[in-house]
Amino acid sequence: MANLKEIRNRITSVSSTMQITSAMKMVSAAKLKKAQDAITAMRPYAEKLTELLQSLSATLEGEVGGEFTSQREVKKVLVVAVTSNRGLCGAFNTNVVKQAKVIADSYPGKQVDIFAIGKKGGDVLRKTHSVIAQENAIYDDLTFDNAAAIADELTLKFTSGEYDKIEVVYNQFKNAATQIVQAEQFLPLAPVQSDVATSTGDYIFEPSKEEIVLTLIPKSLKTQLYKAIRDSFASEHGARMTAMHKATDNATELRDQLKLTYNKARQAAITNEILEIVGGAEALKG
Repeated sequence: MANLKEIRNRITSVSSTMQITSAMKMVSAAKLKKAQDAITAMRPYAEKLTELLQSLSATLEGEVGGEFTSQREVKKVLVVAVTSNRGLCGAFNTNVVKQAKVIADSYPGKQVDIFAIGKKGGDVLRKTHSVIAQENAIYDDLTFDNAAAIADELTLKFTSGEYDKIEVVYNQFKNAATQIVQAEQFLPLAPVQSDVATSTGDYIFEPSKEEIVLTLIPKSLKTQLYKAIRDSFASEHGARMTAMHKATDNATELRDQLKLTYNKARQAAITNEILEIVGGAEALKG
């Protein structure tokens, strides 16, 4: 009977866990819809802004962008790792941490620091790398203004010469089950590709093209970082929903196995009791 009691306790424990994972799955599914709508609505704007900036830059002669496009010898690198504040989302945070370490290792002999957006990534990377800052509160109120403040801080670190290169690592949202780790160069701005269309049509620019480009660059950087954080936010809920769905399925399977084991053990115990009674009765007859 002690064995049966132990199995009953395990069934109760697994059932409780299954209820928790199922509830977390439903919560993430509800949050995912809103986060997915936000990043889906934002992407066309961000892509069009980048396209416009590249198109204008390609029509200008000489180097445009000033301090934002300054290509200098790389001695100090800053890696911006975008993770989540909470766990239980599969390999979501681990993949970003691994990619951040790969980037850091690709600069041997250079100073590589980490700027962590999200608690989980910062806590892990702090053990092996220099984490100069950790922004956890951004997810409490994820707005463009809050992301723009971080982008301004990163831009200042580059333009002041504190760092020669800044890269951003984050999870790009594809769907609820798929997140793609992306590593993008934030600063300096990458040179315009030669295949970018240089025709801007018969337009009159007011103010000049140069002024428009210099005005668009800071806005583009803020939008780029905001999009990365938004992508990561949607990916987090997708990853957690998928992880909790699998956990619920596993808990259900384990509970069913335990119930089968319990029934078999109970049946064996009843059979033994019947045999004992029958054996006792036969002994009394003798």
